[in-house]
Amino acid sequence: MKYLIAMCLTVPLAALANSPVESRAAGHAVDLWQLQQEASSADPRILRANALIRSGEGRQREAFGQLLPQLSAGASVNRSRRDDDLSRTEYTGRRATLSLNQVIYDPQVWRSYQKYTQLTKQREYESDDTQVQASIDLSERYFAVLAAEDELSLVRSERSATERNLKQVKAMFARQMAMITDVNDLEARVDTLLADEIEAGNKVANSREAISELVGRDVQEPLKRLGDNPSFSLPAQAQDYWVEAALSSNPALLARQQSVNAADAAIAEAKAGHLPRLGLNLTALRSDIGYEGTLTPRSENYVASLDLQVPLYSGGSTSARVVSSEGDKDAAQQEMEALRREIIKETRTAYIGMSAELGRIKATRRALESATKSRISTEKAFGYGVKNAVDVLYSIKEEFRARRDLYQAQYRFITSMLVLHRWSGRLAQADIRKANEWLVEPL
Repeated sequence: MKYLIAMCLTVPLAALANSPVESRAAGHAVDLWQLQQEASSADPRILRANALIRSGEGRQREAFGQLLPQLSAGASVNRSRRDDDLSRTEYTGRRATLSLNQVIYDPQVWRSYQKYTQLTKQREYESDDTQVQASIDLSERYFAVLAAEDELSLVRSERSATERNLKQVKAMFARQMAMITDVNDLEARVDTLLADEIEAGNKVANSREAISELVGRDVQEPLKRLGDNPSFSLPAQAQDYWVEAALSSNPALLARQQSVNAADAAIAEAKAGHLPRLGLNLTALRSDIGYEGTLTPRSENYVASLDLQVPLYSGGSTSARVVSSEGDKDAAQQEMEALRREIIKETRTAYIGMSAELGRIKATRRALESATKSRISTEKAFGYGVKNAVDVLYSIKEEFRARRDLYQAQYRFITSMLVLHRWSGRLAQADIRKANEWLVEPL
């Protein structure tokens, strides 16, 4: 009799654990790389960063334009009437001018151009960092969806197995072949799993909403999943190599360096307010308008001049601007130092996380093997009357938990690998493709 109940409690756990949720059953599955391509043209953060680059390039070109010749033309036509004691005269006057101004020496204009050049480079590096961070965010959310769907699938599988066991044990109890305590324990477990299933379903919906936010559309199609026993390994380089690479290649840190350089140029620009300026002016004038609008014979004048301006006193505004710019530079340097320390910490954390997750994957694989053996042994012991139904269900629960822990450790290893490349400034499309190669069509 006990053996019959034990047979009812026996479930094909590997098949149940690997069974996809209903939403995976229909439609073509998408993978991480496909979603990355979609997000690259839809993520508002990336689009904003590209817009800021265009804005910076425009300001840089505007500043450069102040160094080039400034050519302007003007013309006027007037109708005049002159009355005096003897006569009245009406006439039309015309005037045309052409003027060319060229900066010869203006340190303020030159240093302004240097400042905007550095700011444009800063925005380019910030755009690179934004794209990298967007890739990391999407990867983390992708694997969060997989983890949530794993949890829902495992809970459903465990509930389905427990309900079948409950139905069978109730039939046994009706024939006085099982105890009421077994029935009560199974009913309580079913109720708990129903609540867990609702919570797991909410996590799936929320995690899919998070990935839809980045892609810009409702992502409801199945996602490709990790294959069986993917081959993971630590990178060949040591931790110090990744830290050095991060300090030399991280785009966010390079952007902060350009910010400091721009602040230096801003200080030089402010100090240039004390320096003289020299410019060349060429003017051509053709006019038949004389003093007070009187009509005169048409004349042409050509003037070439050198204009020298020497600032003497501006009420202290130039010195105040220098002080302000120096404060901006100090702030930029402190921001860069804070980011440098963060990069060191995050790079080391990601490397340690990879190592820890690799060890956890090996440990959870062994734990899953042990949990499977334990379940089988518990079922046999139940058949001999040594264990009860609750013991069998507990062993089933532990096997599901070990399987879930294995999945999650694998997901964390991949995200840690991508995060390591992200902080080192070397996250490339090849790294996303490598992670994508571990994904296969869901069963």
